[in-house]
Amino acid sequence: MGKSGRLRWNPFSSHRSTSSTRQNQQQQQQQPPIEFICPISKTIMSDPVVVSSGQTFERVCVQVCRDLSFIPKLTDHDDDDSPPDFSTVIPNRNMKSTIDGWCDSVGVERPHPPDYSAVETNLRQQMPSSEPEIRVSEQELLRAVADRAPVIYHHADSELMNRTRLDNSTSSSDKSVIVAQQSPFITRPACFSPSSSSSEIIEILNYSPEEEEIYTKLKSSDIFDQEQGLIMMRKMTRTRDEARVSLCSSRILALLKSMIVSRYSLVQTNSLASLVNLSLEKTNKLTIVRLGFVPLLIDVLKSGSKEAQEHAAGSIFSLSLEDDNKMPIGVLGALQPLLHALRAAESDRTRHDAGLALYHLSLNQTNRLKLVRLGAVPVLFSLVRSGDAASRALLVICNLACCSEGRSAMLDANAVAILVGKLREEEESSRSSAAARENCVAALFALSHESLRFKGLAKEGRVVEVLKGVEERGTERAREKAKKILQLMRERVPEEDDGEGTVDWDRVILDSNGSIRSRFRDGGGGRNRVITQNSSGF
Repeated sequence: MGKSGRLRWNPFSSHRSTSSTRQNQQQQQQQPPIEFICPISKTIMSDPVVVSSGQTFERVCVQVCRDLSFIPKLTDHDDDDSPPDFSTVIPNRNMKSTIDGWCDSVGVERPHPPDYSAVETNLRQQMPSSEPEIRVSEQELLRAVADRAPVIYHHADSELMNRTRLDNSTSSSDKSVIVAQQSPFITRPACFSPSSSSSEIIEILNYSPEEEEIYTKLKSSDIFDQEQGLIMMRKMTRTRDEARVSLCSSRILALLKSMIVSRYSLVQTNSLASLVNLSLEKTNKLTIVRLGFVPLLIDVLKSGSKEAQEHAAGSIFSLSLEDDNKMPIGVLGALQPLLHALRAAESDRTRHDAGLALYHLSLNQTNRLKLVRLGAVPVLFSLVRSGDAASRALLVICNLACCSEGRSAMLDANAVAILVGKLREEEESSRSSAAARENCVAALFALSHESLRFKGLAKEGRVVEVLKGVEERGTERAREKAKKILQLMRERVPEEDDGEGTVDWDRVILDSNGSIRSRFRDGGGGRNRVITQNSSGF
């Protein structure tokens, strides 16, 4: 502003504004993604670990919570308010490497572990006090109230009291609520949340008679009552969607967890079958994983009875359909037992569901890398050669071929020759499967993605003559992929044409992560479809 009070135009003001905007953009770019932040410490994780419920925390925070026997509330961090389960802790190396890479890219120091005492102090402040402070005058009033008998108010007489219903089911008209007589001051019973408003709130859980009967039988110490309760629950959840929702409550699931590890075979089998039925409902899938059922299912898959293994594999398959469950299930160690079940389980049903579970889990990039490092590629191709569960193995192979590590491992395992041999076998067989042929061609198409090595191996395996047969007699999708591979084989490469010819990789580009799922066949009815599960239970 000049002496006359007029504003003067500054030619550099717009430049400073642009510079300030750039600084703000740079600061925003340096903000870490929310996935890097520990829900407890609210800082970037230096040693992230995955717990049984599937969530990721800083290791020190998990240790403090376990030492204090305290389960913190995570509603500020996640829309899902299910409590974490700290019973199992597994290092999340993939998350750690991602965090370190992000820190290096933005030029900030890699995070350090938080101080144990600081985390403990913070958590103790969140813990409710065991003995609330009561003034002397209030103690006298409490003693006076305690001398009086409780008064029973029926629903019709208790309209003055606010009630929060946690269940949508309708309570019976004759149900009563026992409350103390009104005192001149407000008292809060221990069941009330510390975050409740100052008004009196009484929470009433209304359960259906059937659910109450099941709960009573399950918590009984009599094994016969437990068996009858589980059989009743299994029947109710087999076809009734509303029963699957209502019975997937915390109190029922807590009892179900203890029965999955029961040494009574009938109790264990029916509890697992009930869990399969509950997991059919989409809204239950996340809840079941986050309450720590996956480690129990893995143990049954390793050492349970034949029927128990069938239900364990079916449960993992059902839970793996939820995208948010894919990585936790893989991190918690399900991939190796599933791979073993696919290869060596006694039951065809177990092998079937284990294969489908691996297929859905391998849609996740982290699980693909884990399977490759676990040596899944040689195992899967041995199944293709032997014909045992070949169709399921081919589905997983197609997913693993979507990552460069998987393609490299497959080419090392002589995958081209095995797949070409399988195609010849299907062509010559009187009981050939269109789904198997299509999946073989899809796997070859995935292996051809930006691989000069593939072309040499394909020539050795005489893939051209086999694919010409597919192009003439195969399904529409198989013909499409065979045509693209043949086109690739006709392209000239620099090694063959003194640098004059090139491969047009854009015309044989592979669909990116996961989109390949809709292009495979499961052999059911000769129709192309996404592989899902039936809505009926066990």
